Amino acid sequence: MALPNEISVNELKAWVDGPSRPAPVLLDVRNHHEWQWVRLAKATLIPLGELEDRHDELDALKGQPVVVYCHHGVRSLYGAEYLRDLGHDATSLSGGIDAWSVQIDPTLERY
Repeated sequence: MALPNEISVNELKAWVDGPSRPAPVLLDVRNHHEWQWVRLAKATLIPLGELEDRHDELDALKGQPVVVYCHHGVRSLYGAEYLRDLGHDATSLSGGIDAWSVQIDPTLERY
């Protein structure tokens, strides 16, 4: 079953915490300076502008569910669409890391 185009932070939290299926790969498509500021645990950084040039890393994710996130959820929509076009099972995190920090983990710094 393919993932929806977007997933809420609450849905992602339940997925990550639930034992019923493997955790998704978290792919951060923000810029390097944003990554240095704050990030989700166990995430991989590939900025949106670098996706095309990093096919080897993306190919390694094939067959795994991927949740793409950014600051507010706009860049991640483009990133997830790009990955789906390449045959990945990818979805975007609605509201991005900002929504995660407000609704799930208020210890994460907001910017």
